[in-house]
Amino acid sequence: MLERTPIFPHVIELNHQARRRITCSAYLIYDDDAWTLFDIGYEDAVDDVIELIRELDFPFSKCTTLIASHADVDHIQGIAKAKQIFKTTVTSHPKAAKYLEAGDKLATFAQITAQGIDMDMPPIEVEHLVSDGDTIEVGGLKLEVWHTPGHTDGQLSLRMGNLLFSGDNLFRDGCVGAIDAHHGSSIPDFISSLKRIQASDVDWLLPSHGPVFRKDNDHIQRTIDRLEGYLHMADFGTCAIDWPLMDEWEQELVDGKTPS
Repeated sequence: MLERTPIFPHVIELNHQARRRITCSAYLIYDDDAWTLFDIGYEDAVDDVIELIRELDFPFSKCTTLIASHADVDHIQGIAKAKQIFKTTVTSHPKAAKYLEAGDKLATFAQITAQGIDMDMPPIEVEHLVSDGDTIEVGGLKLEVWHTPGHTDGQLSLRMGNLLFSGDNLFRDGCVGAIDAHHGSSIPDFISSLKRIQASDVDWLLPSHGPVFRKDNDHIQRTIDRLEGYLHMADFGTCAIDWPLMDEWEQELVDGKTPS
């Protein structure tokens, strides 16, 4: 049996436990024998994840559910395989569930033809649909469900006490999850989700990529300010709300302004 090294009471992050990066940030949340897993990563990480959970002496039969933070392949491709091994259920937001159940390769980023990316995306039955304000119970623990869209339209965060399992909302370096209209990104929603996190009294953010970090409202504000700039940049295509240069150009055309 492997000694458990929780990062907080009732929380083990699997990469931290393994002392090496084996998958996206994957959080095993437990109370006595009951446990759940928030994200699992690619399918090729599942064997390592399974062996680690076995060595930590968590009974497979006590897995209450597997939770998908959102429907991106790097978070959920391995769920189908793990679900079969653990003989458990899957939980997600309804807007993520439609892609999971369809095995939608485009919406999950399993297929990006222009970059030569083409991965399997096994369809996954989602037994439990949760929305903002719902509660997921793990033993005696209660996880409060937050719907935090922006990166995708179906992204979940989970609050447990002063911890927020925050998905792809924000990382320690100030980066955020990829903004791409192809899978439902919305910059205004992203800003709203970040403002909600900023206004909350949680102390720690546990993101779905990279290290855990203490919530810092100035840090969050710098990210919000950057995203507010994105709203007016052609770089972000249909995710932007306008492009001021076009208004300037139209006025210059009316005025007959020549290059200078």
